[in-house]
Amino acid sequence: MGTTNRSGKYIKFVIYLIIIVLLNVVSTTLFSRVDLTSNKIYSISDASKKVVATLSEPLTINVFFTKNLPAPYNNTEQYLHDLLEEYSIYAGKHNNFFNYQFYDISPDGEDGSETSKDHRDLARNYGITPVQIRAIERDELKFKNAYMGLVIIHGDIIEKIPTIASADGLEYKITTSIQKMNNKISALLALKKKINITLYLSSSMKQVAPYMGLKDLPELPDKIEKAVEKLNGKNYGKLEFTYLDPSTDPELVKEATQQGLMTLKWPAVPNRNIQPGSGIIGLVMKYGEKAIDIQLLSMFQFPLIGTKYELIDMADLDDMLNENIETLIDINENIGFLSDHGTLSLFNNPQVNPMEGGQTEGLSNFNSLISQNYSFKHIRLKEENIPESLNSLVIAGPTENFTDYELYQIDQFLMKGKSLAIFTDSFNEVMPQNQQPFAFNQGPTYLPLNTGLEKLLNHYGIQIKKSFVLDENCYKQEKPAQFGG
Repeated sequence: MGTTNRSGKYIKFVIYLIIIVLLNVVSTTLFSRVDLTSNKIYSISDASKKVVATLSEPLTINVFFTKNLPAPYNNTEQYLHDLLEEYSIYAGKHNNFFNYQFYDISPDGEDGSETSKDHRDLARNYGITPVQIRAIERDELKFKNAYMGLVIIHGDIIEKIPTIASADGLEYKITTSIQKMNNKISALLALKKKINITLYLSSSMKQVAPYMGLKDLPELPDKIEKAVEKLNGKNYGKLEFTYLDPSTDPELVKEATQQGLMTLKWPAVPNRNIQPGSGIIGLVMKYGEKAIDIQLLSMFQFPLIGTKYELIDMADLDDMLNENIETLIDINENIGFLSDHGTLSLFNNPQVNPMEGGQTEGLSNFNSLISQNYSFKHIRLKEENIPESLNSLVIAGPTENFTDYELYQIDQFLMKGKSLAIFTDSFNEVMPQNQQPFAFNQGPTYLPLNTGLEKLLNHYGIQIKKSFVLDENCYKQEKPAQFGG
């Protein structure tokens, strides 16, 4: 009887052991993580999942972060670890193309090891430099340098986030950067011809360059050609460089002037054997009908000292070339922006007189933010239909009536499952005419505003009430300086 009990216990032990081993084997292949936080702070968004799931070739993120940083920077590093791991786990379910690596990197003078030096050199090659942070040590405020940045490498394209001081919005920055790279690769591969980068530099300027403090001017064509050649390797060979000398052709002078490039003139300097003359310097990037100019020379006026000239820094030029390439080939998705019907401008207009009913404030901040990842396409509904290619339309502050046909177009746009953003007011603020500065002037009049959008929105269950909000404790009326403000 005793032997039977011992045998039964032994068999149970073996069974339990086998179950534990099998569970461990299964867990190595069916690993999963569960985010139990209420707001899912350790889970990536659906947009991030979509971006990494659609990767078609390897993408690598190199993170350069100094170890043992004080709070709150140490929390940022840990959050970045967890965030990139979430990207990697989700990508592993689809393509295994997402990779990341952390480099422990110390500022100069703190770690003289060969490894740390190699990491610093690698970071600088990518344009990641140390930033100054504050640290409290023994009740004393100190400043120290630290590396807190990353680069994203996708194919031949490189994007960087040079400073990561906070975890706020970090996932958004990484995801939009990856999406931007995907868009850029697709746009570059679809180009039918190359992007032309043309240097206009008059050879006549070389004789006066030493006296302008521009001793490196003769080397500028070679430097720019090498910069374009290096950038060309990262843009699938879609760039071509041309060097033109306007001194040899009057037509080139006319062409460069039309592009708005800088023209310099100088008088005769007999004691230096310099004849009076002029020269042109500048860079033009062109693709199709689009053209962007880059000023290569800056001019500064100093009292008592005179005029100082300075050539563009080549590192800055690389960044400008890369940004302009993205603008020329239009890598971002278009968003429609209604430009008529009295809507707000995407830019501020300081020349408008607000006392005459004009609006000085535009949407420059909104424009700057959205333009990082999208391109605005201006739509004039009075003159054209809404293009089929648009998936989104913004109507900001309309003050004029919409016709039934225009409302029908907007409704059909919505019926196709597309997105519409309307920012509208219940009242139109009208300033009295012919106000006198420094006088006791009449305040603005608020007239009910009916553009026709109200009935369209009402059809979708949205009502705009004729009301406005005031804070009786903190009301502040601002006036321009010329009107006593």
